[in-house]
Order: sequence, then structure tokens, then C-alpha cells
Amino acid sequence: MLRTIKPKNARIKRALEAKEPKEVEGAKTALFVRGSSTGERLDTIMKELMTLKSPDAIYFSKKNEIRPFEDASSLEFWTMKNDAPLFVIGHNTKKRPNNLTFVRMFDGRVLEMCEVGVTSFTSMQELKTLKCRSGLRPLMHFASELFDTHPRFIQLRSLLLDLFSADPSSKAIHLKGLECLISVSLGPTPSSLNSTTTDLYSEVDPNSKEVLATFPPVHIRTYTIQMLKSGSRTPRAALTPMGPNLDLVMRRHSPPDPDMLKEAMKRRKLPQSDIESGLGRKRKNIEMDEMGDIRAQIHLGKQDLSALQLRKMKALKSDRGKKRKITFDEGEPENNNGDDEDDGGSDGKEDQ
Repeated sequence: MLRTIKPKNARIKRALEAKEPKEVEGAKTALFVRGSSTGERLDTIMKELMTLKSPDAIYFSKKNEIRPFEDASSLEFWTMKNDAPLFVIGHNTKKRPNNLTFVRMFDGRVLEMCEVGVTSFTSMQELKTLKCRSGLRPLMHFASELFDTHPRFIQLRSLLLDLFSADPSSKAIHLKGLECLISVSLGPTPSSLNSTTTDLYSEVDPNSKEVLATFPPVHIRTYTIQMLKSGSRTPRAALTPMGPNLDLVMRRHSPPDPDMLKEAMKRRKLPQSDIESGLGRKRKNIEMDEMGDIRAQIHLGKQDLSALQLRKMKALKSDRGKKRKITFDEGEPENNNGDDEDDGGSDGKEDQ
């Protein structure tokens, strides 16, 4: 665990609070680090990738003796000093030429790493086309089912999304701000990988040459998006190659530690006031119709209408249907039948 630093003044306190974990994190800063041996081609690749990430990117122009798979102490120092949880490390050797290593950190420690090799590269300068503006986040497109099924490509997809993703706190998207598209696709996929169930922690060495040779190459293409007139309210999107274009091969990787990954995916407990307002939980019986209106169902118990206050009308009095008691004066004879007396009897015949 990292040591706790007690702030000496208000400025240091604000700086430490900015580095504390938040419910909704902002854009992550990425460090582009040159290894002990890099060529001009690899330097150009890293600079153009940093252009797509800017302004949330820092480039180390000096060479550094760093081997992330052997010693990660330098990464832990840099991530605390620059508050950067992402790394792109370039290193060129005879065994692994034009090597790029994507590193993701958590709590000042290395969470996972993925190493790829660049086999083909087309620079932005070679494509004399329109370029997008700096500081705009690109759209990401992944064109293969292996990005959803195979653990190695799932890891690569997650790292690329984390590297080029926008600020998650901004919910609205401006249509004119969509100027760049990064398309990631795979080459011909072997039949052995079509229905793979390989786990990151299988008994087979995932970094062996036999396993790496079965992985298809990864093609990264970058386009600019132009909104053209279409005769309707919705514009027509046209894609123009912008660069950089990369062809990658999969190399070594380091899977995340299960306990550290569980800690990284943990979310803070919401306050009771937020839970009562419906934040952080799925609202039941609420749906949205085609017009965008919210529809809901309300389930009520058996209602007691006896205490319901209504208008005081004679027709709604409670004793309306009851039998009324009639009283007579002493001077008037009581006639139960309600008819006049008949001396001749009810049938009008004389008594015999």
C-alpha cells in the first residue's frame, strides 16, 4: 500500500485531493517513454500516437533503461510523479524490433501489460489529406468477434479504449466535434480461434512462440470524418485516410492479478440520499416509449373509500336507503294499509 502523505499547506492539499480516486474519473494521462534503443521509425510512431492522445499526453524525449516485464519500479515512480496511469513504451531490439508496450497502472502498481510489434507503418506525412484538429477524441471501431471472445484481444481492446477514450464526465456529444475515427480490425482468423474458450490463466504458456504464431495481425487505420450534405437533416459522413496506419503482431503480455483487478473494479458505496433518489440502482417499472416519453407503472394496495371526502349532496347521504320511522298524532286513526275504511268489507259483500 502507498504511504499516506500529510499536506503541509493548502496548495499541497488541493494537489493530493486531485489525485484521489473519484466516482467519475476524468481523462487519463498517458506517458510515452523511449527505451534504451529506439530508431527514427519508432520515435515517429510514438509521436503520432501521442498526437491522437493530446493534450492528455506526456512525451519523454530522453532514452531510459527500462524493461517493464522485468522491473517496474521506474513505472511506479513516474506514475506517482505525473499522476499518469497509462504508459506506451517504445523499445527496439534485434529479438523484438519496433516493439510497443501498453501498460496500465492501478494504485501506483502495474495492473497489466500488453506487448505488440509494428510490422508496417504509414505516417501522417505520407498521406496528403485533411487532418483532424488536436484535442478531439476519436471514435473507436473494432471489427472482429475476437475482441469479444478471446482474452488476449479483449485485453488489447480495453487498453486501446482506455488510451484514446474521452472524458467520461462529459455526457453530451457535439456532432461537429466528431472528426477522427480509429478502426481496429484483424487479419484472417485461424479456425482454432473462431470458438476459443482460452483463459488468461491457462496451463499453456500464453507467451510461447507457438501460441503467438496463431494470432492474426492487428490492423489500425485512422480516418478523418467529414459531414457532407445529404439533402436531409442528417448529414452524410465521408471517411478520408489520415494516418497513422499500423499493422501489429501480438507478443508478450502480463495478465492482471485477480485480487488487484477486483479492487480496481470496485465502486464506492453510494450515500443513502443518492440511493433514495434512484442513483446507482435500476429503476423498476420504468421504460421509455418511441417518442422519448417516460412511462411507469405504479402498484397500489387495496384502497379504503369509506373515508373519502365527497361533496355534501342529499343524494349521497348514507341514510338514503334506510326505512324511515313515521309517527302519528293521537287524534288521527292509524291505518296500517294506508287505505280508507270500508264498512262493507274488503270484498263489498254483506255478512251472513
